[in-house]
Amino acid sequence: MKQLLEDIKNNRLKQAYLLCGEEAYLRLQYRDRLRDALAEPGDTMNYHYFEGKDTDPAGLIDLAETMPFFAERRVILVENSGFFKKSCDQLADYLRHLPPTAYFVFVETEVDKRGRLYKAVRDVGRAVEFQTQDEETLKKWILSLVRREGKQISGATLHAFLQKTGADMENIRQELEKVFCYTMGREAITDADIEAVCTRQVSNQIFDMVDAIALQKQQEALRLYYDLLSLKEKPMRILSLVARQFNLLLQAKELKKKGYASRQIAEKIGVPAFYVGKYISQAAGFTDRWLRNALEACIRADEAVKTGKLEDAMSVELLLISCSRGKGDNRGAGARERA
Repeated sequence: MKQLLEDIKNNRLKQAYLLCGEEAYLRLQYRDRLRDALAEPGDTMNYHYFEGKDTDPAGLIDLAETMPFFAERRVILVENSGFFKKSCDQLADYLRHLPPTAYFVFVETEVDKRGRLYKAVRDVGRAVEFQTQDEETLKKWILSLVRREGKQISGATLHAFLQKTGADMENIRQELEKVFCYTMGREAITDADIEAVCTRQVSNQIFDMVDAIALQKQQEALRLYYDLLSLKEKPMRILSLVARQFNLLLQAKELKKKGYASRQIAEKIGVPAFYVGKYISQAAGFTDRWLRNALEACIRADEAVKTGKLEDAMSVELLLISCSRGKGDNRGAGARERA
């Protein structure tokens, strides 16, 4: 990212760029900055935008071969093409022999770094990956936005805000705008403000649902499930998220046993560091065997829907009932043998 900024600042621009990674906010921010650096604003003759998996590589090559019209560059921006997940040898070969006036910018969420096209962009230009930012980086960014608005927020309230929003920067930006509007006319942002206006993310709802399962609070688990359905969340997506949560808990539990520190666990299971404490605490309520059984139960619930044995909403509901019923002295004990 630093090298990309230097390219733009010094106007030493490469002929091929790939912007990729799961952090959409940064990816799109730098897409626009790079576009504006490469092409004159409003130049529809020499700037071309393509989006989607139907983009034709041969058409891109033909366009790149066309001399720009009263401009230094012909700029071709290609987004969400899927070229970096499948074989696109034609384009990979072409990038190594670009005419001096042709400039490509590719924007993708997922890429295969083993592919020829990725290697071609890396060799002739620059590939930049935008990953989910760590807790300290997010806090610094949020504080800069808060100060710009002439407001103040305590460390504890900032932590509560991140617990609500998660690490997605676009979501953080939107939720901050809501907080700024809600607190208009006063400086301090409080916990009550966060609770009043910030939307709880689906991942947090899933966490609470699994917590209810661990405590054998069947009605609470089902209430959270029905809430998600009322918000138009698809049952199979909910099932996928529940299975993912069980899997993360199992990984966190095993890594903790091996003596890994929280930051290392966060890196290995792919969650923000400020969530790890919650994952380790929740994982302590289950045995390894229970979690593995629960994952198998999720697979069976998925198969029941795909084979037509059960309707999707009912299949997930029965899974939650099965996992959260029973009695025991410890958290989750009653469900351990039944998942």
